[in-house]
Amino acid sequence: MNVLNLRTIISMKKIILKSVGLFFAMVMLSVHIGYSQEDWKTDARGSRAINTAALFLTIAPDARGGGMADVGVSSSADVTSLYWNPAKYAFIENTFGFQLSYVPWLTALVDDIGLMSLYGYWKINDQNAIAASLRYFTIGEVKFYNIEGDPMGDFNPNEFAIDATYSRKFSEKISGAVAARFVYSNLTQGQSSGGADTKAGSSVAADVAFYYREPIDVAYGSTLSVGVNIANIGTKMSYSHSAADMRNFIPTTLRFGPSYEIEIDRYNSIAAYIDISKLLVPTTPIYSDTTLSGDRERYIIKGKDPQVSVFQGMIQSFYDAPGGFKEEMAEFMFGLGAEYWYNKQFGIRLGYFNENRYKGNRKYLGIGASVKFNIFDLGVSYIIPTNSQMSPQDNTLRFSLSFNFQ
Repeated sequence: MNVLNLRTIISMKKIILKSVGLFFAMVMLSVHIGYSQEDWKTDARGSRAINTAALFLTIAPDARGGGMADVGVSSSADVTSLYWNPAKYAFIENTFGFQLSYVPWLTALVDDIGLMSLYGYWKINDQNAIAASLRYFTIGEVKFYNIEGDPMGDFNPNEFAIDATYSRKFSEKISGAVAARFVYSNLTQGQSSGGADTKAGSSVAADVAFYYREPIDVAYGSTLSVGVNIANIGTKMSYSHSAADMRNFIPTTLRFGPSYEIEIDRYNSIAAYIDISKLLVPTTPIYSDTTLSGDRERYIIKGKDPQVSVFQGMIQSFYDAPGGFKEEMAEFMFGLGAEYWYNKQFGIRLGYFNENRYKGNRKYLGIGASVKFNIFDLGVSYIIPTNSQMSPQDNTLRFSLSFNFQ
């Protein structure tokens, strides 16, 4: 290698590293700007969080993503890519694999809520791959009471989702995927509430995803990736036979972001990831004060009517916040993650997730580790909330055991 080529490589390396650093700085600046100017009006509870049905669909099922504080839209392909970005399966290295995961949830409040999941994939050839998953969320044992306070029995509310996806490479650098999903939510066990009979809710949904991955030959081997996934584009969910106007949106979510991986040498590699996400669900408007007159109907004084179709709600979610542009910006969630591997056998992870205090106020660190032995990979992660107040996510662990075959 002559001196000119060496200087060229070093210059390119510096440009890329500075660009990545600038991108991270811009993201952090946007977090600060979007989250510090919270002067838009809140409701009486001081919260503007967006509520949806089937919230278990938003729980990261794997230790890898959890260890990076729920980051994974542009990371390298793995067994649970169906959750993060199903288009990544077209780039997965192995032929067949599956994973079992368990997430004890809300352990700071109760001890019998958890998410169990099973993921599997098959890479048909270099261009095509398919995958499927089953997620089961149990809420544990719940005692039901009637309006007089008399016990009605013990029940076990639960929810589950069955997913399938097809992923295909469009070129050596770009892939796409579509996924189908059936969601079932049985929270009331058919009991009556407020004089109305209830039922289990169900929804049919789809995902649309894209993935770009390009090796960069600069000094050390490195890869730039970008991922985009619109998940849970699905029908509304109702828990009542008689209340058609009480149908709830499921958590349709836009997730996108870049990643940069560097092969330092034959034993060491490191990667940095950014995930930006937003619920594509209408923001609750500000209604008139109904306490002044008992017979006056509520009407919207600021914002948009949330009772719209699914696709109208997705489009409307970008401009319907009562607080205008500042509130719209506050609805974006940001995650930063990093991953280090030694000899492709031992990995450690760190990440940070930030959500606006009026939109859910989830702020936490994620740490995790994985150990690979031949065909199987054992992973664990832990969430550390950074809020001053107690969080229901305190002490959240994730356990994953995956098997991959050539």
